[in-house]
Amino acid sequence: MPPRNRRTTPQPQLNEAARLSDQLQAAGFTKRDIARIIDRDPSLVSQFHTRHKGAAFVPALTRVLAAVQTAGITDTSELAAIAAPHITRRSTAEGTRARVRTKAVLITPAGTGTGRAGTQAIASGSTRLRTLIAEAARQNLRLAFTVRLPKSGYVLPSGSRTDSPGIRRDVIQRTDHTEERSYGSSATGGFDARDFAQRTDQTGGDVTAAIHQWLVETGRIHPQARIVHLEIRTWRPRR
Repeated sequence: MPPRNRRTTPQPQLNEAARLSDQLQAAGFTKRDIARIIDRDPSLVSQFHTRHKGAAFVPALTRVLAAVQTAGITDTSELAAIAAPHITRRSTAEGTRARVRTKAVLITPAGTGTGRAGTQAIASGSTRLRTLIAEAARQNLRLAFTVRLPKSGYVLPSGSRTDSPGIRRDVIQRTDHTEERSYGSSATGGFDARDFAQRTDQTGGDVTAAIHQWLVETGRIHPQARIVHLEIRTWRPRR
């Protein structure tokens, strides 16, 4: 008996942004890395495949992929600098620049909140994190943060108990010679958000500078070290 012809559903063709994203992932980058490079939320990178978005990022991703393949550049900060001049904003029907939808900074009723800043946001002082810190201070919450910078920028060696005692999260080392380290946790009590809100006010709202200043004052990084990624986390202390 001859085999039946089975109908197969054709696979949707990838758009150019999705194709470039796949090539970057094949080169070792994650969706989160790609999102940092184009200074957008990782969910948008996923929508290159599911909702055929990303046309505005094709010129930037093309140049990033060329930098990876021809120059061997793997540092996401350098790639972000390459991408930035080629990212254009969408236009409205009236011809004006469309607003970029960004993830709102939110603190839940339980007091938990998270905010992140990539390369471009850090260059402008991570000001969008100021709202999170200010609200955490108003609610008397605790605060912790994770920073990423070149390994040579740290004073203390990786895994040092003096650097960040009691933190269970491992130090994350990356192939671009940067390293992520976490400071504060619910287990150790974290930091008073009011202190960092005051520090941020003293630096004119520059969250990057406030965190950098604390790290230098406490002997954790060299003054010339440059933060390339920053994450703030909050929670309500147990009474």
